[in-house]
Formats: sequence, C-alpha cells, structure tokens
Amino acid sequence: MNERPVILGIVGDSAAGKTTLTKGIAQVLGAENVTIICTDDYHRYDRAQRAEKGISALHPDCNYLDIIEQHLALLRAGQAILKPIYNHSTGKFDPPEYIEPRQYVIVEGLLGYTTPEMRDSYDVKVYLAPPESLRATWKTKRDTRKRGYSEEQVLEQLRKREPDSEAFIRPQRRWADAVVIFYPPDTDLDESNLLLNANLILRPTIPHPDLTTILSSEGNHLGSAIRLELDRDMGKPVDVLKIDGHATLEQVRELEKLLCKEVPYLGQFCSLEGNQELGKLTGTTGETLQSYPLALTQLLITYHMLKASSS
Repeated sequence: MNERPVILGIVGDSAAGKTTLTKGIAQVLGAENVTIICTDDYHRYDRAQRAEKGISALHPDCNYLDIIEQHLALLRAGQAILKPIYNHSTGKFDPPEYIEPRQYVIVEGLLGYTTPEMRDSYDVKVYLAPPESLRATWKTKRDTRKRGYSEEQVLEQLRKREPDSEAFIRPQRRWADAVVIFYPPDTDLDESNLLLNANLILRPTIPHPDLTTILSSEGNHLGSAIRLELDRDMGKPVDVLKIDGHATLEQVRELEKLLCKEVPYLGQFCSLEGNQELGKLTGTTGETLQSYPLALTQLLITYHMLKASSS
C-alpha cells in the first residue's frame, strides 16, 4: 500500500450530487479511513460580501485557489492542514479546523480542477453532470429545506449564476477520468431516486476494469439494463457504462463480481450482501432507499481508489 494518501476529486456544479456521492464512498471505505475536504470552505468572501461585490461563489476570483493548491500538496505528502470552514447555514466563516489526512482523502467542490497544480494532486478525478433541469430540482429542494431560501430566491440564484457555471464549472469536465450522469428515465423529474439511470463515461486517462467479457455486444447476458457502449465526450472517444435504474439485483451482482475479481481486496467493500451501505440514500420523506446505479458508481470509484493505493 502507498505510504501517502490516495486522493479522489469529485467536482460538479452546485447541487449536482457531490456530497451524496462523497458520503456514500466514505461509508463504503469506512469513515475512519477517509478524510473529506470541501472546497467551498475556501471562499474568499462570505455571503454578505459576495452580494455586496456582485460576485458568485462559482467565480475563481471568489475563492482562494492558491491555498487549495497548497493544502492539496500538503495532504498528498501526508501532512496536516489548518482548513477554513464556510458555514452554509449562516453564510459566514467558522473557526478553522486542524485536519490530518487518513488513508483516503476525498476532495469535493466547485473548482477542484481549475489549475494544473490542483489536477496533478489527484489520483482519480470524477465529474458529476446531471441534466440541468434535474440539478435545478435538487438545488431547489436542498436550499429551501436546509438553507432557508425561498423557491423564487433559488431560481433567481440559478439564473444569475448561469454565466459562471458555463464559464468556470462545466469546462472542468474535460479533466475528469470519469463523468457520472444520473438522470430520470423520462422527462418526469419527480421520479423516485430509485429509478434514476446512470451513465458512467470512462475516459482512457486511467485504466478502467475490463468489462468486455460480460458487456460485449455479442452475448451480453446482463440484458439491456447494464451495457457498455462506445461514444464521444467533448470530442474524444470514450466508453460509456449505462446502468438502468430498473436493473435487478442479480444483474448488479454479476458486474460486482467482475470488479471484485480484478481487485481481490475490493471484496471487503463491495458485496451488496455484506455491505448494506452501498447505494443507500435518503428519500424526500426521510426513508432510506437503495439505488443500484448509485451502488455500482460507488463501487467503480472505490475500485479506482484501491487500484491507486496498490500502485
């Protein structure tokens, strides 16, 4: 195993699902083995100052990118940092926190791939890209229930932030090793989280597991629910693993077995029977749900983290 931590980056726009995915992966790996860093904590201005200056939190000038670079370098070297804390409830800054890197470090946020120095610090880079209409629904629900905004305020914020999203957030997609797209099976955005499909775009920037043995065009015995296709993303050829929200447990376990076979010590994390935390999320009414597309997404990312730790 590496002496230094393995660092995973998860980047995406506001309410793209970064925190949900981060927490799920941390649960799979064991919270005692994971340090989580949110780059929102590196905002240069608090909420009132941003309003006064007319700048959004998505703009690089509103964030201490140089300190993010320094802290990523320190974490990669296994050293502790004194991390700032931005409080989303109050819109102000809390006292900084002394953070030591554990075996795995997950860095999630808006601008994590902005500079070459940041990008070079990660072992695995993931970008979340849900359809904008779905992200708007998620953001409205989150900000009205947890951050005290009205629906009108959230929609106005989305409108004002759109130029910065287009200029600074979405272009980071090009640097990701994997792009994760959760989306409803049709145009009904009120579908249960259990029914969301997933497209996992796998770029050849890191070695992905060989899925052709069970997902080849000839004799794919998993059926149409889980399939591997060739496509292009941002003009470059990619593999796309498509997982239907209605995939059965048997189909999911077949793919799971392949991943565990390629990385033997992944078995302690990946069994859907042995690890009931895989794919778990909280529904809109507080009930616990299990999403197989989410479970396989967590498993694939865990696969890459364990691969990096053994290299």
